[in-house]
Amino acid sequence: MIQYKAPLKDIQFLINDVFDFQSHYKTIPGGDEATPEMVDAILTEAARFSEEVVSPLYQSGDDGCVWKDGEVTTPKGFKEAYGQYVEGGWQGMSAPVAYGGQGLPLSLGVIKSEMIGTANWVWGMYPGLSLGAMNTIYMHGTEEQKQTFLLPMTEGRWAGTMCLTEPQCGTDLGQVKTKAEPNGDGSYNLTGTKIFISSGEHDLTEQIVHIVLARLPNAPEGTKGISLFIVPKFHVNADGSLGDRNPVVCGSIEEKMGIHGSSTCVMNFDAAKGFLIGPEHKGLMCMFTFMNTARIGTSIQGVGAAELSFQGALPYAKDRRSMRSLSGTKHPDKVADSLIVHPDVRRMLLTQKAIAEGGRAMLYHAARLADFMMAAHDRGDKKGYDQFDDKLGFLTPVLKAFLTELGYEAANHGVQVYGGHGFIKEWGMEQIVRDTQIAKLYEGTTGVQALDLLGRKILLGKLKSFNEFRAEVTAFIKTHENRAEMKPLIKQLKRYMLQWRINTFRVAYKASKNRDMVGAASVDYLMFSGYVMMAFFWAQMADKAYTGMKSGKGDRDFYQAKIHTAEFYFDRLLPRAKGHAKMMLKDPKTLMQMKEEHFAF
Repeated sequence: MIQYKAPLKDIQFLINDVFDFQSHYKTIPGGDEATPEMVDAILTEAARFSEEVVSPLYQSGDDGCVWKDGEVTTPKGFKEAYGQYVEGGWQGMSAPVAYGGQGLPLSLGVIKSEMIGTANWVWGMYPGLSLGAMNTIYMHGTEEQKQTFLLPMTEGRWAGTMCLTEPQCGTDLGQVKTKAEPNGDGSYNLTGTKIFISSGEHDLTEQIVHIVLARLPNAPEGTKGISLFIVPKFHVNADGSLGDRNPVVCGSIEEKMGIHGSSTCVMNFDAAKGFLIGPEHKGLMCMFTFMNTARIGTSIQGVGAAELSFQGALPYAKDRRSMRSLSGTKHPDKVADSLIVHPDVRRMLLTQKAIAEGGRAMLYHAARLADFMMAAHDRGDKKGYDQFDDKLGFLTPVLKAFLTELGYEAANHGVQVYGGHGFIKEWGMEQIVRDTQIAKLYEGTTGVQALDLLGRKILLGKLKSFNEFRAEVTAFIKTHENRAEMKPLIKQLKRYMLQWRINTFRVAYKASKNRDMVGAASVDYLMFSGYVMMAFFWAQMADKAYTGMKSGKGDRDFYQAKIHTAEFYFDRLLPRAKGHAKMMLKDPKTLMQMKEEHFAF
C-alpha cells in the first residue's frame, strides 16, 4: 500500500527560492495575511490532513460508490474525511472574505489542492468541483446569487458541480439540447439529460448546486445560443434553509475504468427550477471560468500521478533485489543488487521525478498568474484582468494536456519498476494508472487542448501570448547565459526557443495553405511546447539550486539532486521535442488521403 508523504521541501523550494511568493504576496490583496509563519502553518496542516486522513482512503475507495434509487453513497470513510475538511475551513481558504472565506491567495489553495489530490485524487474531486462552481458564481453571479449560494458553499456545507455535456455532445457543446423555459418570475424550468457529471450526486453534503448549460426558447443555434444556470438539488427558502427537492435526479452512475470512488453521474432534469447566471446566450463564455479552473485542477492530477507513483516506486526499487549491476556488484553481501542500481530503472525513476517536480513548477507559475488575475478582477481592473487571463489562457492547454500525458507516462513507469507485482492490485500502482487515464480526457482531450493552443491561442491570437511568454524566457536567458555552471542548460534552452518560434511561423504558413494542417500539427505542437516550457522551469530551478549550493546554507544534498535532475531532463527528456518538431511540420496528406470506406476490417 502506498503511503503518501507531502514533498514539503520541494514545495518550499519553489515558493521561497524559485518564485519568491512572499514578495509576490505583498503585491496582491489578501497577501499581507500570507506571512511566512501563516504559510508554513497552512502547508504543515495540509500535509498532515493529506497524509493521515485522505491518503489511507485511496486504495479502499477503489471499491467505488453505490447507487440506489437516485441516491449515491460514497466509499467508507469519505464522508467522515469531508467532515474534517469542512471543520478545518479548507474549502474557503482562498475564497473572498465578503462571502465567508479567509481571503488568502488563490495560489495557496492550489498548493493545498495539489497535496490532497496527490494523496487521493478521487476524494479530492468532490471539493475540487465545488471550487470551480464557487469561482463561476463569484465571477458571474448576481449579489443575491452570491449571498444565497456562495456563502454555504464556502463553508463546505454545500457542494457544486458543472453540468456540460449530453449523450449526443461530447466536447461539441454547440449540440446541447437541454431547454430552459422562463417561469415569469425570474426563474426557469430546465429539462434535459447531462452525462459524465462528476460529483453529481453524493452523501457528503446537504445540498448540491449544479451549474448547467441550457438553451433559452428561440436561442441561436450552436454555441452562440447557450446560457448558464444555477440549479440546486433542493429549493432554497428565503431564510437560506433548504426546501423541497428540485426535480433533478441521478439516473445512474457510470461504471468506469478508474476513479471508482468518484460518482460520475447521469443527471436528469425534469422541469428543475434554475436561475440564469451571466448574460443570456453567453453561457459558454461564463462556463470557461469553471472549465479553466477545472483544467488547472486536472493538471494537478498529472503532477500528482507522477509524484505518487514515484513515491511508490522508489522504496521498492531500493528494497527489491534482482540480478547484478553490469558495471560490477554493488551489494556483495546480498543475494542480488537492488533494482535502483540498474540504469533502466533509474531512467524510469528520474523520469517520474523530473515530471513531478517540473510539472509542479509549471503549476505554481500558473497559480501565481491566477493570483494577479483575481486581484485585477477584485479591483475592477478589466485591462489587468484580461492581460493575466490571456497569459493564463496560453498556459492552460499545455498544463492540462502535456502534464496529464506525462503524468500517465510516469504512472506506467511505476508499474514497470515493480514488474509483475505492479500489475497486482494490492500494491496500488496499477490503480494510479487507471485513475490517471481520465485526466487526459475530461475538460477536453489532449487533441482538443492542442487545437485550443495552436488554433485559438497561437493562430487566431496572432502569437500575442506566445511572444509574451517568449520575452520572459529570453530575459532569463540573457541574465544567465554567461553564468558558467548554467551555460550548458541555457545554450539548449536558447536553441529550442528559437526552434519553437521558427516552427510556429512554419506551421502558420502551412495552415494558411491547408486548414487540415492545424489539426494534423496541433498535438505535436502542444507536446513540443510543453517540453520547452518545462525546460525553462527546470533551468530556473537549477539556477536557484546552484545559488543554494554556493551560499553554503540549506540542504546541499537537496540542491545537488535538483541539479542532477535538471541535467537528466535536458539530456534525456527535452530531446523528445525534436521528434515532435519534425512531426508538426509534416504535410497532412498521409492522414487525409484514405477514403472513409477504406477504413475497414
